[in-house]
Amino acid sequence: MRTVRTLLVLAGLAALGYGGYLCWQFAQHNPVGLRAAAEFLVGGPVLHDAIIAPFVGALGLFVGRRLPRPWRTPVRVGAAVSGVLGLISVPALWRADAGLPNPGLDDRDYPLGLLVALAVIWLSVLVVGLLNRRSGKIRTE
Repeated sequence: MRTVRTLLVLAGLAALGYGGYLCWQFAQHNPVGLRAAAEFLVGGPVLHDAIIAPFVGALGLFVGRRLPRPWRTPVRVGAAVSGVLGLISVPALWRADAGLPNPGLDDRDYPLGLLVALAVIWLSVLVVGLLNRRSGKIRTE
């Protein structure tokens, strides 16, 4: 097992080194793009760690203490999926015109799409919660 771990660590360090080299090459040839990449790479974790994770964690604690048992798992899953969906939608919502035009992708209404996706998620939470309550069994799949 020690050999496998050592090989995995070495492979990870090699990938990290190669990524650093590519970042250095990118920075030398495109300083404006490097700033945008840094904003994206730093902004995502900050948004997640400062806003989304604490909200979802607090909601999980609230759900565990306040909601009846049949509703706990569906609401927790709905909150986690909503948080992830919100996080990955930030680039399209924040700077919809940041990239080059791509026919079929840029002409979408991203806020409406996010609202529809969230409505589908929470409608699913409602259906599963009602099914759990009706049957007395907890559905987690």
